[in-house]
Amino acid sequence: MLHYDSQQTSAALPFPKLVQAIKKMFSDGCEVPLRHNHAINNAEGGKLGTLLLMPAWQPQSSLGVKTVSIFPGNHQHHLPGLHSVYILYSAQTGKPAAIFDGDCITSRRTAASSALAARYLSREDSRTLLIVGAGRVAELLAEAYLSVRPIQKFLIWNQTHHKAEALASRLQKKGLAAEAVSSLEEAVKQSDIVSCATLSTTPLIKREWLRPGTHLDLIGGFTPEMRESDDACFADTCVFVDTEEALMKAGDLLSPIQAGIFAPEQVKATLSDLCRNHHQGRLNQHEITVFKSVGSALEDLAAAVLAYETLNP
Repeated sequence: MLHYDSQQTSAALPFPKLVQAIKKMFSDGCEVPLRHNHAINNAEGGKLGTLLLMPAWQPQSSLGVKTVSIFPGNHQHHLPGLHSVYILYSAQTGKPAAIFDGDCITSRRTAASSALAARYLSREDSRTLLIVGAGRVAELLAEAYLSVRPIQKFLIWNQTHHKAEALASRLQKKGLAAEAVSSLEEAVKQSDIVSCATLSTTPLIKREWLRPGTHLDLIGGFTPEMRESDDACFADTCVFVDTEEALMKAGDLLSPIQAGIFAPEQVKATLSDLCRNHHQGRLNQHEITVFKSVGSALEDLAAAVLAYETLNP
C-alpha cells in the first residue's frame, strides 16, 4: 500500500482540478453515511478525546474512510490536538490502495468546495475577497478562489491581528495584493465575497454590514455551539448548504431556525443541486447569497481519488 505525506498530497491537488473533481463527484453522486462519532475515555471515565470516522464510496469504483482523532489535551504532550488519516480502497475488491495525509485532504477539499459554491453563488465580477481567519484553511482560500473568480484584492481579518498580518505577508510573497485589516465591519462593507474559516462560538458577521450582491461563505462552524454570523444573515438572503447535514449540525443555521427567523425549507439548494443544474445559483447582481458548509466525506473521496490518479498516472 502506498503512503503519501502532506507535501506529496498537497502537490497532487491543484485547485482548478480539485474544484472540478468535487463538482463531478457531487454530480455523479456517491454513498455517504452519517459520520461516526466516538468518545475516547480514560480508565476513570473521563473524556480524553473523540474519534470521527467518515466513510464514502462509489460502487464499482473507489471506497475511502477518513479517521480524525481530536484530543484537546495534547498541548500537554506538545502535540497538535487533531490528527487525520485518509485510506483509499478499491470498492470492487476492498483492497487498500493508498494512505494520504488526512489534514491536507480536509483543508484543501474544504477550500475547494467553497470555491465551487462561489462559482455558482458569487458575482462573476467579484474582485475583493475578505478572508476571516488565519488558520490552515484560511491560508488556502486565496488560491482556491483565484481558480474560479478574478480576485484582485485580498483582505485578511483575524481576532489575533498579528496572525492576519503574517498571513497577508505570506500571500504578498506569492505576488497577491493582500492586506491585514483591523476593522471587520469596514472590511465586510467593501468586499464582494466574505469567506469565514474560524472556530468562533460567537457571531462575527452582521447582516447590516453586507451590501447588495455580496456572497457570504461560512466554513468554520460545524457544531451547534459554533457561530460565524448573526441570525439576521439568514432573514432576507438566499441560503444554500453543502449537504442537508448542515441543517442538523451548524449553529449558524440552528440559531435562526430556533428564533423563527429562518426555516429549513427556505434553503434554496444543496451543492449537489447546483452541480446537477437543478438550481442555477445566483439569480441577479443584487441578491445576497449565503453558503453554509459543514463538510462531506464525498469531498474527501473526490480529493483522494484525484490525488491517487495524479500520483499514479
